[in-house]
This record gives sequence, structure tokens and C-alpha cells, in this order.
Amino acid sequence: MNQLLQFFASNHGDVLQYIYEHLEMTGIAVGFAVLAGVPLGIAVTRSRHLRMPVMSSISAIQTVPSLALLGFMMPLMGILSLPSIGRLPVIVALFLYALLPIVRNTYAGIKEVDPALIEAATGMGMTPGQVLVKVQLPLSIPVIMAGVRTATVITVGIATLGALIGAGGLGTHIWRGMSTVNTTLILAGAIPASLLALGLDFALGRLEKTLSPRGIRPGG
Repeated sequence: MNQLLQFFASNHGDVLQYIYEHLEMTGIAVGFAVLAGVPLGIAVTRSRHLRMPVMSSISAIQTVPSLALLGFMMPLMGILSLPSIGRLPVIVALFLYALLPIVRNTYAGIKEVDPALIEAATGMGMTPGQVLVKVQLPLSIPVIMAGVRTATVITVGIATLGALIGAGGLGTHIWRGMSTVNTTLILAGAIPASLLALGLDFALGRLEKTLSPRGIRPGG
């Protein structure tokens, strides 16, 4: 423990830089996953024809080992004339991994809304779009946010692999420690990564409570 504290004290600049890089990759990937996943989740509640191919496709991505998916991204980026190493292939891979919990929870949250509430809103003259925006989505926020929180924690963990292709992040210390059999270096990457995942999950939990309608907020 003393060695670890001494390492943090003497290398705090590098640690902070890696935390920033890790947070940046995670934020971009999850942010785009929310922008794509929530509308996609809404779409599959509206169309049975979309449901099976969309859910099957994003579920299939989850079956691919993260290291293999990252390896696949490198030649794909090269084919598209995009950077094949660094953060871009990592962010794309993280985006794909983050999609499933967000799409699935958006679908589940909307489907779990009491049909009587939808019928009442329709009886008041609301259009399907108004029912979605004013009734279904607000009541689905806790379930959707649970998916976002799950996606974020998963993404923080997988992002450590980015160091293997020069993306930086907290995985840099982990992989250096593994290659040199240095436990201090491994912990210097693993502990901040774990704390980052916990911190982001807590922050998103607070955001969930703020966004949820008063009557269904956790704790009252």
C-alpha cells in the first residue's frame, strides 16, 4: 500500500491525464450510444418488423469478446481510411458495446407503462407523439437510466483495453504492470478505473432521480 501511495504521489500528473483520457473515451462512446440507442429503442416498440433484426444484431455484438471486437475495428478503420490505432477504433467498439443495455431498457421501459395511462392520455386527445413524450418517456426514465448506468460501467471496464492500441487511458498502467509483473502499476490503473466506474454510476443515479417524475422518484 505504501508503494502504491508513493507511486500516486510521484506520478499524479500521469494518473490524472489517464483518468481524463479514460473519461473522454467513455463519455463520447456512451453519449453517442444514448443518442442512437434511445430512438432505436423507441422504434422497436413501434414496429414488430424492426424488433427482431435490431435486437438480434445488437445482442450478437455482445457475444463478441471485447478484445476480438477491438482487433476487428483496426482493419475496418483502415478500409474506411480512418485512423486504425488510437482512440477512434476504441470509441467505436465501446459505442457498439454500450448499445444493448440502452436499447433493451428503453424498449422495456416503454412497454412497461400501464396501458390504462396510455388509454387515458389518448382519450384526452393526445396524439401518439404526445403520449410518447408526455407519458411514456417520463415514466420510463428510471428503466432507461438503469440501462445507461449499466452501459457506462461496462464501458469503463472495456476501455482499459484501449491502451493496447495506443488510445491511452487507465489501461496504460494496467498493461505496463502486467508486462513487467509489477503489482503496483496494475493497481495504479485498476483502482482509479474502479473508482471512476463507481463515481459515474453515482452521478448518473443522481441524474436519474432529478429527471424522474416526482411520484416515481426513488425514495419518494
